[in-house]
Amino acid sequence: MDRRVVITGGAGFVGSSLCDRFRKDGWRVLAIDNLCTGRRSNLAQLQDDPHFELRIQDICLPFDVEGPVDAVLHFASPASPFDYLKLPIETLRAGSDGTLNCLDLARRKNARFLMASTSEIYGDPLEHPQRESYLGNVSSIGPRSCYDEAKRFAEAATMAYWRTHGVDTRIIRIFNTYGPRMKANDGRVVPAFIRQALLGLPLTVFGDGDQTRSFCYVDDLVEGIVAVLDRGDHMPYNLGNPVEFTMLALVEEIQRQLGPVTIVHRPLPADDPTRRRPDIRRAQETFGWAPTVSLSEGLHLAIEDFRARLAAGTLDD
Repeated sequence: MDRRVVITGGAGFVGSSLCDRFRKDGWRVLAIDNLCTGRRSNLAQLQDDPHFELRIQDICLPFDVEGPVDAVLHFASPASPFDYLKLPIETLRAGSDGTLNCLDLARRKNARFLMASTSEIYGDPLEHPQRESYLGNVSSIGPRSCYDEAKRFAEAATMAYWRTHGVDTRIIRIFNTYGPRMKANDGRVVPAFIRQALLGLPLTVFGDGDQTRSFCYVDDLVEGIVAVLDRGDHMPYNLGNPVEFTMLALVEEIQRQLGPVTIVHRPLPADDPTRRRPDIRRAQETFGWAPTVSLSEGLHLAIEDFRARLAAGTLDD
């Protein structure tokens, strides 16, 4: 119990799963969140834990933490298209001011720092699958640029603190991740399809449905994050599932688990990538990480969570 981690964005989908994992591993956990997109309910299971603390704090403003800190994990940012398109300035500030404040905290505490970047820094990729060395095909002025460029800045800031101040840094690039606790109405395809199917609504498919994504179950992602923190180096790691699915194949799997559905097609959003698949060989070769949960199994677990929240009347909270 002598190790302590600060997790920004700790009330979010991935952040709360990390809080659970680090408490399970015996760390004291301080979650920091301004609840801009996070939810207290994601941390209800830890509210009576004496070694867990939730601080309501905007990390875009200077802040400090009393006592020793061994690791700072920076996950604070709107991360879904619905959220970052609604909150573009807040997203840019989380990636810039927020990242610098978190790096300063890690530097003061001599703590290891890990930042959550994203596959969106590759944009609509011309290389497939995407390796960490790929520099991307990103629009700096499109509607999604607030998120893409915020994360690109955050990566640059992290590398600058490693080079200039010797901060022990890590960078992960997260590909599409899903699972329990996702907000059902945040614009991401897996929760959107599950919500629509449970409510008996048509599934909204953008474009012709041939665009692809690679879906990683959240528990697999958490294992990868812990591995990077423990055994990684300062260069970026792709974390995601390399098995690629079209949107129509995802519809088929939803239908297999929830019964017949109808589909309505909508125009493809601006700058929406047509293909997305990680090359994870660097993580595999460095510390032997690879996802183990199949899409079928992961969707079953996510559907059960969504079904329980629907029954409780909290699905869209």
